[in-house]
Amino acid sequence: MQSLKPTLVIGASENPERYSYRAIQDLQKHHHPVWAIGTRQGKVGTTPIETTQIACPSIDTITLYLSSERQKPYYDYILALQPKRLIFNPGTENEALADLAKQAGINPIEACTLVLLHTGQY
Repeated sequence: MQSLKPTLVIGASENPERYSYRAIQDLQKHHHPVWAIGTRQGKVGTTPIETTQIACPSIDTITLYLSSERQKPYYDYILALQPKRLIFNPGTENEALADLAKQAGINPIEACTLVLLHTGQY
């Protein structure tokens, strides 16, 4: 069995048509602890969606569902959490944040969280 990877989803949504919603569901199905931040409070399964930068213990992965412009207010927060990796899902690519992550010892990857989960690469 693969090890659990506590994950923070930034750009979370209660809308079932959004990829962030599906990612939260799939993370839960794979038993990864999940925290979520979005523009509106809500819930996906057992995971509450918060609207503020929350304390998350021992985050392994942060997965982004925000455009590069909307990521800017989260730079310091992401770096302070010191995840092992930062996933830029399609459409969220951000060279500036990726460079900051590398400098902080965080592995930035451009990938799809859903694909990683479904192919056992998460």
